[in-house]
Amino acid sequence: MTTLTCIAVDDEPIALDIISKYIGETPALKLLHTFDDALSAASFLRTGKTDLVFLDINMPDITGLDLVRSMQDPPMIIFITAYKKFAFEGFELNAIDYLLKPVQPERFKKAVQKAIEYHDYKTRPVNTPEHALFVYSEYRMVKISLPDITYIESLEDYIRINFRNDKPVMTLMPLKKILEKLPEDQFSRVHRSYVVAHDKIVAIRNKKISLSSGEEIPISASHADFTRKFMP
Repeated sequence: MTTLTCIAVDDEPIALDIISKYIGETPALKLLHTFDDALSAASFLRTGKTDLVFLDINMPDITGLDLVRSMQDPPMIIFITAYKKFAFEGFELNAIDYLLKPVQPERFKKAVQKAIEYHDYKTRPVNTPEHALFVYSEYRMVKISLPDITYIESLEDYIRINFRNDKPVMTLMPLKKILEKLPEDQFSRVHRSYVVAHDKIVAIRNKKISLSSGEEIPISASHADFTRKFMP
């Protein structure tokens, strides 16, 4: 079972007590320390191994955002804030999640589960087959199951990951970058704007791919070799 070492940082005593209580009730978490200011937390983080930080954003000395920006290799971060407007900045800093005050126990559990899954993903043995990847969407990290993907579409600076039985996920990432994360034997780029999952293809004709979802994806001239590779 995965156990994450963690600290909690919040200048509000009641909020800090609540987070500490939730951590104590979570077997997968080991609380190393609590802090009521970001400077003390920063000093601690420089001296020890901490997997996860529960970090208040709006603090009087330096903000939680500034604390993360000051670190070369920050641990996983779950931001805590009373103001949803700060969520976007947390997203830019690759936070695992953000929790709105007052933090509810079920929402806390979901955020911790994301941290556990991401930790296991990052520390998996080399050559372990990938069944999922993680992207940032709607200000938090989202786990994407590879078998659920039908195709991925480029929309300027964003990509849209499409599924057969769920709503799409949008993330700020070029198509080339996500293609590097996908197994070559399961996904192919067939157009400058599209990547398709091989097992969702039901037919290829007239330079178009028919998917099991009922959608059609074009094949560009520069990727015409895909047809020969996929259908010998």
